[in-house]
Amino acid sequence: MKILPPLVMLVFGVFMYLLATFLPVGDFDFFGRKELAVFLFGLAILVIFLGIFQFRRAKTTTNPLDLSKTTKLVTTGIFKYSRNPMYLGMLLILLALGLKLGNAFNTLLAAGFVYYMNHFQISREEKALTNMFGKQYSAYCKATRRWF
Repeated sequence: MKILPPLVMLVFGVFMYLLATFLPVGDFDFFGRKELAVFLFGLAILVIFLGIFQFRRAKTTTNPLDLSKTTKLVTTGIFKYSRNPMYLGMLLILLALGLKLGNAFNTLLAAGFVYYMNHFQISREEKALTNMFGKQYSAYCKATRRWF
């Protein structure tokens, strides 16, 4: 696939907005909903920033569309807990948006984002990284979860 993941997240976010605007059912509210949305958004920005920072510090690419520029396998810091912290951050942004919009059916779209990323983006990346780093990457995959 040649679609940047932030653009994929944006498309899912637009669908979430449209669903919340035009679907006459599924509205919800609870005490602290908006505060939880702000917290998740802030956490998402932090997780994404840490992932980008670690890639830059390791002098490897942050561009998932051109994996040939990958120079190092980053397995420490935030990557010790998630193999895909930037995608996790994008999911957290979508969950925060879903809470802000207050429609329960948006969770289905967030799950759709996870499916899309696993099927079209992450599986391709994992094959390329396995070819580049072999047993080292396989061991990393066994030790670290894909999302969280």
